[in-house]
Amino acid sequence: MEELQTRSPSAKGIHPALRSCWHPVAFSYELAQGPVPTDLLGEPLVLWRDSAGAARAFSDLCIHRGTALSLGTVEGDEIVCPYHGWRYGTSGACTAIPQLANPTRVPAKARATSFRCEERYGLLWVALEEPRWPLPDVPELESSGWQTVTCGPYPWRCDSSRQVENFTDFGHFPFVHPGLLGDPERPVVPNHEVRTDGHVLHYEIVRPEAPNTDDFPVFANEEAQLPERRSRYELHLPYTIVLRLGWGGEEGMLYVFASQPVREDECKGFLRIGRNYNLEQPDEVLRDFEDVIFDQDKRIVESQRPEQVPFDLADELHLKFDAVAVAYRRAMRVEGLAR
Repeated sequence: MEELQTRSPSAKGIHPALRSCWHPVAFSYELAQGPVPTDLLGEPLVLWRDSAGAARAFSDLCIHRGTALSLGTVEGDEIVCPYHGWRYGTSGACTAIPQLANPTRVPAKARATSFRCEERYGLLWVALEEPRWPLPDVPELESSGWQTVTCGPYPWRCDSSRQVENFTDFGHFPFVHPGLLGDPERPVVPNHEVRTDGHVLHYEIVRPEAPNTDDFPVFANEEAQLPERRSRYELHLPYTIVLRLGWGGEEGMLYVFASQPVREDECKGFLRIGRNYNLEQPDEVLRDFEDVIFDQDKRIVESQRPEQVPFDLADELHLKFDAVAVAYRRAMRVEGLAR
């Protein structure tokens, strides 16, 4: 593992196979006030809810004159274009054209492109083509014994692969997050192995970490002088991570982090956290902590070049403690999700 190269290649563009994966596009609460625009893999989308509360995802484009449907309104089970009032039902088919003597005599071509949309864990997920794999199973976030907190979203000027790989990187904690997630006096990364099972990477690590601070008492490790964090990761290709944390007792914390690939040099991270302790602590404490952590990471990751992870292992130097990055790059190529 001593590949050396003095330069990184340029970004490779969006791989079309990513269209057949679930990606987060918004928090559930964001659809409370009408249609919401977003972009996924360079595709402009509009998100909206029908009269039953089901989330819908369409191409943000009226077939008539190319107007953004996200500028319109939702009326019952229809989204209405703001330019000429054309109405589109939940299937995407246009249901009425007001300018016609008989508004219901709609041409078959008059329809919006609809995409698969699923709502789970307080997030809206969209797949632009038939998804290859289901969403990860995270029962804790749907259990009454766990309290959940929403953090983010975190928009970064980089590809989702960089944002996700940073989340799995153990070596940066003492230097980017000293006193919060790591200690510069203890920079050695403990040994860990990665098991790849299809599109899911599994790995565990036990490492010492910095104690809780007065500003952010968020971890269940108050009793230990040198607390050990036991972390079990599932990295679901391409850009979703499920992390379960423990400190040797009954207390546990769970993270679901998923990155929205807006385009090849832009992403947005969504974070949902569950825990079965500190249930009376205001959500803002944990939310403020994560805002600090992600802000510290952002300036570093946005400086990386290229903006995408170079998936050829010869393009960057990898050492033993980079086992997750190596496994991730290999798996993305094996599954046909990276060039």
